[in-house]
Amino acid sequence: MHSKAFNPENSAMLLIDHQTGTMGWTHSHDINLVKQNAIKLARIAAALNLPTVMTASMEDHVQGPLIPELQEILPQAYADRVQRPGIVNAMHHEGFNKAVKALGRKKLFVAGITTEICVLFPVLQMLEEGYEVQVSVDASASYTKYGDDIAIARMREAGAIITTVDEIISELAIDWTSPNGQKLMGILNYH
Repeated sequence: MHSKAFNPENSAMLLIDHQTGTMGWTHSHDINLVKQNAIKLARIAAALNLPTVMTASMEDHVQGPLIPELQEILPQAYADRVQRPGIVNAMHHEGFNKAVKALGRKKLFVAGITTEICVLFPVLQMLEEGYEVQVSVDASASYTKYGDDIAIARMREAGAIITTVDEIISELAIDWTSPNGQKLMGILNYH
């Protein structure tokens, strides 16, 4: 395994604002595919016991609650989700920032809605604070393709690894014949 690899022992999952209302505002990608990929990320975290932090902004407004599948797959992470009162950069929210630090891991998988707002700014801060970040762009989306592309370019330029859910699955599997590989193969083929 290469020395910079993310693996189940050194990485964690951050799911940002995959909310029922907010997801409906995006037009950069097929929202059904984005939702399916967010669910895959939750399944990865559950299968490998990856520490996971979820957050939602203004759930009692039009943004709505997190998608219900996240609660079904990761009930404890859902129950412990950080409910932000509208702070754009989740890392500026004391509860979220403390939850990320409490993970004790410097390698973070991140996805969320929207890429150009709720993912971009915390990722830039995480990188500045010394975290290694992989952004799953196929489990994230923006209002426009233009906004999504610019946000991805900014994160890449700042040092984030731009990736997809299937790349994450493959990196964490290491070997399809291993116990983790077997668990992840089922997620890879989930539709």
